[in-house]
Amino acid sequence: MSIENVKQYLKRVGMEQRIMELAQSSATVEEAASAIGCRPCQIAKTLSFLAAENPILIVTAGDAKVDNKKYKNIFHEKAKMIPADQVETYIGHAPGGVCPFAVHPGVIVYLDQSLRRFEKVYPAAGNGHSAVSLSLEELETYSCSAGWIDVCKGWCLESDTKNDNV
Repeated sequence: MSIENVKQYLKRVGMEQRIMELAQSSATVEEAASAIGCRPCQIAKTLSFLAAENPILIVTAGDAKVDNKKYKNIFHEKAKMIPADQVETYIGHAPGGVCPFAVHPGVIVYLDQSLRRFEKVYPAAGNGHSAVSLSLEELETYSCSAGWIDVCKGWCLESDTKNDNV
């Protein structure tokens, strides 16, 4: 049902044609990149956390890892991921299809700086066989983002990534 909610949401904003329903799994960064035909770093993975016991989403580049020290500096507590069996209850999407669209009311979405290297990124679209192609501006707008944060490490700033329009 989650992908249907995302389709309805993106249809209201005129973006439904961007949804890709994929034959192969897109539940992991590697699977999504293979299914779409892009680099893993261009996958906009959406991570689910509890901050002050409230659900939040942080959308990061596929090659980024959350840095606990940076996370704590922003949220003033240790990073606490939502257990997989509770993600759908808190967020509205099951693991493998979590995306920053059509989430439950009160879920705050943040975008990590690791995404800024790209002109185009690919978040999931509500299930483990979907993705949506968006510019960073579109991602920021349609995710109703609360803003850009810097909570990740392990990603590499490459000089040619801004031209990566796979």
